[in-house]
Amino acid sequence: MRGRHGELLWIYRALRRRFGPQGWWPGETPLEVIVGAILTQNTAWRNVERAVAALKEARLLSVRGLAGIPRARLARLVRPSGYFNQKAAALKAFSRFLARGYGGSLARMGREPTAALREQLLAVRGIGPETADSILLYAFDRPVFVVDAYTARVLSRHGIAAPRARYGDLQRLIAARIPRRRALYNEFHALFVRVGKEFCRKTPRCGGCPLWQHRGAAGEGAAAPPKRRGGAGGAQKSGEDGNRALSRRVPCRRGAQRRA
Repeated sequence: MRGRHGELLWIYRALRRRFGPQGWWPGETPLEVIVGAILTQNTAWRNVERAVAALKEARLLSVRGLAGIPRARLARLVRPSGYFNQKAAALKAFSRFLARGYGGSLARMGREPTAALREQLLAVRGIGPETADSILLYAFDRPVFVVDAYTARVLSRHGIAAPRARYGDLQRLIAARIPRRRALYNEFHALFVRVGKEFCRKTPRCGGCPLWQHRGAAGEGAAAPPKRRGGAGGAQKSGEDGNRALSRRVPCRRGAQRRA
């Protein structure tokens, strides 16, 4: 039986073998990563790409551009990402935070200690723990693990965390069980999203899942799942934030094929 500190690394290696490197985060600059992290809340990444492309076409994907654009126009440009009024407000709030706290300089912002910067980001309207941690990990290369709905679902179904565990509990559990390396955090989060999107949906598709062998005590001795049908597309980010994150065995519901 795998030790508690070994099972997460086993999951990582199994996912990496199946899916290969994910190359996250898509974005040419730290600002583009930050904008994407805000826009990706509760939507598919393809919608974020459309919104980012609109900002680029309008020549507004810059610190100065976001600071100067009226919120109503910004909302129209980011409309493809959904919840566009709230997301435009969040982008404007971040722009004000950057201007007031760091004189509009992302380089200065990037020199802030991780804990202090995370606290500041969480005080910005529209930025919760998942978005703040995405910014820290992907825009500023900080070793902060991003927990999303897919991560919580996979860990719960495989008996590593309790259902409905809190964000901070899950984050601490993961940090205690894998090496604190930025590259590992980056890749593991992306792989959780990939397996969650393709297999560990709200209605799971256990057949063909690379994690089937790690299905928890309650699933041991069960019959093999039916063969997986079809495929699934690219990654999708979740929304913000999901009892303690203690081990509890919750098996997959085998054989489900319906889309989540």
